[in-house]
Amino acid sequence: MDFKNILISVDSSDNAMRAVDYAGTILANSQGVRVTLLYIERAPNRDRYEDEAAWLNQCRLDHERVFDFLKSARGRLVAAGIPDSAVFERTVLCSAEPSIAQTILDVQQEGGFGTLVVGRRGLTKGEEFLFGSVSNKLVHNAKNCAVWVVQ
Repeated sequence: MDFKNILISVDSSDNAMRAVDYAGTILANSQGVRVTLLYIERAPNRDRYEDEAAWLNQCRLDHERVFDFLKSARGRLVAAGIPDSAVFERTVLCSAEPSIAQTILDVQQEGGFGTLVVGRRGLTKGEEFLFGSVSNKLVHNAKNCAVWVVQ
């Protein structure tokens, strides 16, 4: 694995943008880095919408929000000194299985990423026990890479 091949997993939250900013600060003007912004996209639950048109509209809105976030994140990395040609974006559509954490780990392994960066939401112990924590799962299950958890 190449530690200069960096995967930043984002979810369009403030915590994810802090992870992007942190990585940009650490990697500023580094030679030979390659940064991929990864967004795991899940379609909204159809049962929450009254009809197909409302669900499709929400899917479109979510998709636009994701691409706006990725554009902003790319801009911050470039402003930090990472060449635009070294920043890539990838979205992966994920169903309920595998989990988001496992999908991130699968992308990390298949892409040969030596560094994985993720923001932490700061769940309470009870919330983490009930719902799990993506960052916790990544730290415990990542292989052959460094994991940066940014809070």
